[in-house]
Amino acid sequence: MSVENVQTVVIGGGQAGLAASHELSGRGLPHVVLEGGARIGDSWRHRWDSLRLFTPARYDGLPGRPFPGDPWSLPTKDAFADYLEAYAADLRVPVRTGVRVRRVSRSGADLLVEADGGTWRAQNVVVAAGFDRVPRVPAFASAVRRDVVQLDAVSYRGPHQVGPGDVLVVGAGNSGADIALELATTHRTFLSGRHPGQIPWRIEQPLARPLNRIAFWAFSHVLTTGTPIGRRARADVLAHSGPLIRVKSRDLAAAGVQRVPRTTGVRDGLPALDDGRTMDVSTIVWCTGFDPDHSWIDLPVLDGVGSPTHDRGVTTEPGLYFLGLVFQYALASSMINGVGADAAFVAHHLADRAANQATATVSA
Repeated sequence: MSVENVQTVVIGGGQAGLAASHELSGRGLPHVVLEGGARIGDSWRHRWDSLRLFTPARYDGLPGRPFPGDPWSLPTKDAFADYLEAYAADLRVPVRTGVRVRRVSRSGADLLVEADGGTWRAQNVVVAAGFDRVPRVPAFASAVRRDVVQLDAVSYRGPHQVGPGDVLVVGAGNSGADIALELATTHRTFLSGRHPGQIPWRIEQPLARPLNRIAFWAFSHVLTTGTPIGRRARADVLAHSGPLIRVKSRDLAAAGVQRVPRTTGVRDGLPALDDGRTMDVSTIVWCTGFDPDHSWIDLPVLDGVGSPTHDRGVTTEPGLYFLGLVFQYALASSMINGVGADAAFVAHHLADRAANQATATVSA
């Protein structure tokens, strides 16, 4: 198979990869974006049916293109997927869809990207493949009785998947709260896990707009790895989850969702809680986060649990960058409105590297 040569390969055509492409194009840096899905936005289209973004449209645009329509509406997942597809078309992003990367390795001074659809030799690789691909399900889940249906935040589509009987949603972050709220309309629903806190106001209401501006500014500029409070927040977010944004505790209570302690194991085939109770439920929905899957990166940049070691997305491996990680630099890093700043930082570093390489070549 022939090998294509390009200055930079961006892996992933989601919001992080498209933001990277925008920043690279603005600096005149040649690149290609490799997207595993058949269409841009497919990773959003394949999530649960009723999903809406947790943030208003005002905060859901990528660099150079605001999200269309009412800035204080909460877009559906399909509307956002269509926005990403239109963004790529409008900005003429050099994307190849249906290309799933299998390996990134070193080849002399360059990086080699091997995929189902070809092989690329590049000076730089930006890994923007997303952090929510592999659902984290505790090992003890395998001991749950076989007649108990088990779903996760990726396989869950809606209440139609859930048969008669009670439901336990494990994980009380934004996804767990959203799914529990929906299931409570059709089933007796229990929500298990530590309360992650919440933004105390309704972000979509007009009176909240000044507070929203302050909060989202703080998410980008105060809660960062450069401040003590930001470093404490990062440790908490990585260990648990961020605060509830759209769904509030009072919404869950009003819907009849019953809060229960953490699920810590299985007893007699049923999920067991931290307080010693077992839950006789017919369905469990695991909303317990995601594990990284960077096993295809054949370079010494991963720590003991498979997460990349980096400084704002810049690794010690020359030419290798990451984008779209949870709290990469700020709480906003894994939010749509925050990925642009991280993309600009990575692109600036990459541009400096390209300029230094060009100078070295001329000098030689």
